Order: sequence, then C-alpha cells, then structure tokens
Amino acid sequence: MRERIVGRFIIHPMGETTSPSLNPAERAEQLRAELRRNEHLYYVLDAPQVTDAEYDALMNELKRIEAEHTELLTPDSPTQRVGGKPAEGFRKVSHSQPMLSLDNVYSAEELAAWDARVRELMLPRGFAMGSWGDDAEAEEMRERRGMVQVEYMAELKLDGLSAALRYEAAKDGSARFVIGITRGDGQTGEDVTGNIRTIRSVPLTIAAERLKEIGIQPPFEVRGEVIMPEAAFQRLNEEREQLGQALAVNPRNAAAGTLRTLDPTTVANRRLEFFAYFLLAGGDYYPEGQRATLDTLDKLGFRVNPRRKLVKSIEEMTAFIDAADANRAALGYDIDGVVFKVDAHATQQRLGYTGRAPRWAIAYKFTAKSGVTQVEGITVQVGRTGKLTPVAELTPVFIGGTTVSRATLHNANFIEDLGLQIGDWVKVERGGDVIPKVVEVLEDGDHARGALPFTFPSECPECKSAVVRAEGEVDYRCVNADCPAKLRETLLHFGRRGVMNIEGLGDAVVQQLFDRGLVHSVADLYNLTEEQLTGLERFAEKSARTLMEEIEGSKRAGLARVVMGLGIRFVGERTAELLAEEFGTIDALMEAAAPELERVEEVGPRISQAILEFFADKENRDLVKRLRDAGVDMTAEKKQRSAQLAGLTFVLTGSLPTLTREEAKAKIEAAGGKAVGSVSKKTSYVVAGEEAGSKLDKALALKVPVIDEAGLLAMLDAPPTKE
Repeated sequence: MRERIVGRFIIHPMGETTSPSLNPAERAEQLRAELRRNEHLYYVLDAPQVTDAEYDALMNELKRIEAEHTELLTPDSPTQRVGGKPAEGFRKVSHSQPMLSLDNVYSAEELAAWDARVRELMLPRGFAMGSWGDDAEAEEMRERRGMVQVEYMAELKLDGLSAALRYEAAKDGSARFVIGITRGDGQTGEDVTGNIRTIRSVPLTIAAERLKEIGIQPPFEVRGEVIMPEAAFQRLNEEREQLGQALAVNPRNAAAGTLRTLDPTTVANRRLEFFAYFLLAGGDYYPEGQRATLDTLDKLGFRVNPRRKLVKSIEEMTAFIDAADANRAALGYDIDGVVFKVDAHATQQRLGYTGRAPRWAIAYKFTAKSGVTQVEGITVQVGRTGKLTPVAELTPVFIGGTTVSRATLHNANFIEDLGLQIGDWVKVERGGDVIPKVVEVLEDGDHARGALPFTFPSECPECKSAVVRAEGEVDYRCVNADCPAKLRETLLHFGRRGVMNIEGLGDAVVQQLFDRGLVHSVADLYNLTEEQLTGLERFAEKSARTLMEEIEGSKRAGLARVVMGLGIRFVGERTAELLAEEFGTIDALMEAAAPELERVEEVGPRISQAILEFFADKENRDLVKRLRDAGVDMTAEKKQRSAQLAGLTFVLTGSLPTLTREEAKAKIEAAGGKAVGSVSKKTSYVVAGEEAGSKLDKALALKVPVIDEAGLLAMLDAPPTKE
C-alpha cells in the first residue's frame, strides 16, 4: 500500500495518519469532519471514496487524540457511535406528536375508492358528505370529484419498524441528535438512543452552515424506518447457524429485536439502516409538503429512498405499484407495499385525521403471500369473551419469510362453507402482520381429499362447561365466568400495547401467574409483590422490579385504555376513545342509559346493548371498584358539549357561506345534536346552502323544516331546548 492523501490527511502504508501543522484540537475536528463526510458517502449515498482500512486509520487516529486529550471528546464524535456499558433497560418516552398508523388497501379498486374520498373531501365547501341520497346525486358527486386536482407522493413501504429522532441546537448553531424513540403504541415509545447512534446513516450532528443554507433551525424531529438489509440478515443467520442458535425468521423481526438489544456493540455489528420520510418542525409536519420534506431530509444528510415519484392519477399510482412489485427482489431490503401521501401540506391539514390514521395517506399492501400444505388436525381456542375459534394445525410451510404451522378457521360456518376435513390439502395466505388463514381446499390429482370430518365440540375444551350458540350468531361461546382460558386471554389483552401497555406481561408470565393462583382477575395484577414475582421461573429481582414498575405505570393509562382493557364486546380503540371523551369518568359511563350511549359517534344499538349488559353484571362493577381502589386512573378530559340541539337530527346539503361540512357537523355534535347523511321523516332539520342537491328536494317532499347557515347559527346561540 502506497501513501494516499485522504482529505487533508496522509495515510501511510502501516495505517498511521499524519496531518502536518495542526494542534490536537484542530486535528481532531478535521478528523471528525472527514469521518462524517465518508460515513455519508458510504452509508447514505452508497459511493465510498476510501477503503475500509483507510477509514479505520482515520478513526484510530481520532480515538488516540481523544484518549490523550479527553477534554476534546464530544458526544457527537464518530468514535461515540458505540460506547458505554450495555443498557439496563429502555425507559418510556412520550412522543411529541402521535405516531399514527396508516390505513391499508389491498386492491386497485380499494385504492381508487380512497382517492375518490380524498378528492371528495377537497371539494368546495358543502359537497363532501360521504353518502348520497340517490343515483342522480351520486353521479353529480362523481363528476365534481373528477374535476379536483391532487398530487400524491408515492414512496416504497419499507418493512421495518418506525422510529423518531430528535435534534436540538448546540452552542455552535449545529443540530445534534439527542434522543431516538421507537414507535411503541403511537403515544409512547422506548428510548433507544444508544442503539440509534450505532446506525451509520443517522447523522449525529448537522453543521450550522448546512442548516442555514437549507433554511431550517433546531429543534426538529425526523421520523423514518429502521430496517435490516438482506445482506446483514443473511450474515446474522450464518453466525447464528455456526453457534447452533435458532435462525431469525425475517429481516423485520431481526431489525426489531436488534433495536431492542441492550448492548449497543451488538447492535452496531448488525448493520441496521435508517430511511427518513417525515420531518417535524415547530410541532407540525414540514409546511412545504411531502416532496419538499424528502428533498430537505436528503439535503440534511439523511438517507432517503430514491425510489419515489409524484403521481396525479390512479393510472400513475398503479403503474408505480406495478414497478415497485416487479423490482422488489433487486432492492436489497424488504418492502411490503407502497405508501401514497397527499403532497400539499395545506391539503393534509384540511383532510385531517381519523382516530387512528391520517386521511391524507394510505398504504397499498402487496398481494398476500400463500403456500400449500396439509391440515393435520383442528383444535379449538377459547378467547377472553368466551368465543371458541377453530384453528387448523398444519404441516409447517414457509410463507413470506415465516414458517406457518397454524391458521385460523374463524368459526363453524367457515369450515362448513369450505367443506374442510382433516387431511385436506389447503391454500394458506398471510399478508403483512395478518394472521395466517386458510382460503381454499385443493382437490386434484396431486392433492387428495381428507376423510375425517370435524365436529364442533359441545363443551369448552378448557373448563368442560357446555357451550352455547345464540340465535342469529355464528360463534359458539363458553359462558362459564370462571373459565381459565377466558382469564388468561383477558390478562394478555389487558397488558397489551395499545391497551394498558404492561411490557413483560406475556404468555409465559401470565400462565405462571395463573398456575400459581396469584391472579383471578386483572385487578389482582395491582396486588402482586416483588417477592411473588421473583418466585416465578426465569424471574430475577431486576426483572421482577421492572414488571412491577410497568404495572404501576399502567395506572396512569387513562379512561379510554381502561375501557378497552375491560374487554366489553364490540368496544375497540376508537369507540373507547369516543366514550371517554363523552363521559369523562367510568362512573358516568356505567350509569349511562342507551340514548346517552347512542349519542356517541359510532355507537349504535348493538354496542350500547353490550355496554349496558357489561355494567349490569355485579362482578364487572366490582372489578371497576377494585381497579379504582388500586389507584387506576379512570378519568379523561371530557369533550365539552352543550344541550342547545339535544335530541335533534340534522342533514347538511349544498355549500354553506362560511362553514365547511366538517365544521358544521362538529358544531352540531358539540351542541348535543346529530348530523346524518340522508333525509328521512325522522330528520329534524335540513341545513341547505348554495347548489343544494336532491336532499333538499326530498326534505321539501317530506315536509322536513329547511334552514340556512344563519338559521343553524341562531339555534346554536339560543338557550337549550326543553323537553
């Protein structure tokens, strides 16, 4: 090896570096700058200019200087990407803004329907209702949607895990990476800063000059996806095989496990990558739009996926999807679909959010991967509500990076409709994180039919109590309140992320708690002691203390999470949040009558009946009392409502002078009224604006009172109505 000049440094054949006429502080700063430049070239741009040996020579020189002059060591130095002792655990951190999931579509038809909805919501005020009274009005709406222009940013959907990186201002005006947080449940994640620092494509510092040139100042937050490239995944499995360890199932799981590894040195060796896709500045998404966001992230030095494109029509969207699907194998990392985001930030704000996802973005998931295997048997599982679910026990088959040995069969009707018998050959599908499912029974020359029919059990496989099937329902249920399977599933549900978020309360722990008689309901979790936990298998003092801290922290989850944790039939995350906003306390919810419950958005007779039945049960009310006595917070910030329009139903049609449909609907609901999409004899008022459609004609035909925006505002300002 001959001498080479790298930047301002001379690298000698034995690996030493020299840089004449520089004092240690100057030399250290120039070494850092040169190392950062080469890290960006190698890990972000895939365009290295030095060999590994030359890079190591620069790094070793910097390490020597920092060791000799410890006052020169800085937190963002390239030598500090991996350093310090392994972490003892990951503390939980609240997100600056929720990290929401994306809604999914699985076909071109579903994508077109989403695009139509976006265009409808972008129509001039008064036209975006989402449901129409007749064919003529629907045709009118389709024509109006077709005139709306919208641009989407198309990006690959990387199959990894989301993370948020926060940067704050340093004294010299630069931006320095200070904390990295996993997505967690969207509201709270885990602090994995030490592990994020090991990812070479993450800049630890961004120069003040670059920030000034781009026109952005810290603090800001960068969100993106952590992935494990296929080459790193293969290397990991080769190492595991040599050590006689179980192989990692797929790159996504390997990346997730790696990021939660307590030793940063191990994380560094796994060679994770980070692709950035969101920039939050001033507490909101970058105001210039999504295309400008990606360009800005690129300029800031982050790795941004180059396979992105601005598209304007369904034809262009599907063409991008087809190209992405065709080129998946050549990427070097896993993708499971394509994401489309409305480009304009102002339009994003106008479209807003549902309870769980932005209306301005959608994930198109690739077609589910499938495999063919044989049904060896059918078992029955008992869920927390007592529902009995049949499960196919399969000859293991590798599908989409995962070995599948079980698949849901949903219910007895599903088995009957398929004509499934034990011994049949079946087609099994799985897509993304969807539970594997049997979709077809095969019968041909290569796949003979089975000969053993399956009969649904007449008694619970866990407690041997008789099972029942209510009239009009497809599911069999165990009605034994003391069924052990129901308790196990209830405990697991209660502790899940997105419910009470008790990290560490998994299958093995719950089974031990149950077997030893330590818990008989979820309330018993709050009576556990460290001494009881240290008696469990594989539980030391530290792990017991950690679980106790998790259980204690869950007391602050709030009313919506508690309502979810109670396991009321038909009450999911969104409904629980709406109920919490409406009633504010568990007591108010327990005492609510059906009309009060059904005033809540998305709560109809079926859900209200399930809530009433749940709280009518003495054991359930006792459970709530025990949770309260344990210190569990069961309150929420109540959505303020007045009673001006209590008991009244409104239909909006046409373009109102000052209010959008969403604004008018919100005002009506805040005043205790209800806004619906179609006119009937039960409608109290129709609020009509300019270019009102067939809803107005129907209102006149049914003699439903018609008012304008001014009339609605006058009603909102009037004293509450008296019954």
